[in-house]
Amino acid sequence: MSLENRKSASVRAVLDSAAPPVVPAELCAEAMRRGARVLRRRRAVRRLLWCVLAAAAVAFLVWATMTRPWVEPPSQTTPPLTGW
Repeated sequence: MSLENRKSASVRAVLDSAAPPVVPAELCAEAMRRGARVLRRRRAVRRLLWCVLAAAAVAFLVWATMTRPWVEPPSQTTPPLTGW
């Protein structure tokens, strides 16, 4: 018998000999209530983060259209040509 088989057999023997644990009846309802609360919180945080991301995108677009950073600023090194 290999070491793995002996370990597996000993674990099975321990699990078969032990009585099933006594679980309170209200444990399932409590776990479901807490799980639902965690899911609601996660959903709310996810929605909040999406709203913040959308607001940041809109703010960036408004800033970009107002300042137009892609346009080259006028040159200040030479005076304008007048009187030709």
